[in-house]
Amino acid sequence: MLSPSCTMACSRTCSRILGLSLGTAALFAAGTNVALLFPNWDVTYLLRGLIGRHAMLGSGLWGGGLMVLTAATLISVMGWRYCCFSKSVPCLSLLTALFSSGLALLGALICFITSGVALKDGPFCMFDVSFFNQTQAWKYGYPFKDMHNRNYLYDHSLWNSVCREPSKAVVWHVSFFSTLLCISLFQLLLVVIHFINSFLGLFCSLCEKQ
Repeated sequence: MLSPSCTMACSRTCSRILGLSLGTAALFAAGTNVALLFPNWDVTYLLRGLIGRHAMLGSGLWGGGLMVLTAATLISVMGWRYCCFSKSVPCLSLLTALFSSGLALLGALICFITSGVALKDGPFCMFDVSFFNQTQAWKYGYPFKDMHNRNYLYDHSLWNSVCREPSKAVVWHVSFFSTLLCISLFQLLLVVIHFINSFLGLFCSLCEKQ
């Protein structure tokens, strides 16, 4: 059976790995959200204000990005026992673990929900209104949002027939928001592991002092 000191060492190693993994995931989330602001890597859509509200919300930048990165930094600091954590009391470690877990959980959850809603609503693009009624007009909007009889995520014939501009708007939208959804789900999993690891480390530190 592992001694409390050995288990604590494993817990600190786990914190270092979790901090690095969360930090890397946060950077990928931020990069993915940046890509959503430049459809087909064209800056003109952003300058003209023709970017969808889900991408402009920037949940991958400040939610799954900055908030998770801040939490990852705290977790890494705890793992390496830097600064005030070199000889920290259990209460301080617990409070820091709870704060970092809560911060990362909130950021990842916001990013996850926003990405899911974005995939449900579909891309913001220019489409022909006559595709849905008898009025001939082109406008920017969310053509798939009120399309209840067909799901664009499964009906790939709609991907190139509805949105006219930007080109391949559906592919761009689905690819990057699906990536954000997966990244945020991975972050949520890491947060759960960190929460369990933190309480395990706290329990062993209390046993070691007895």
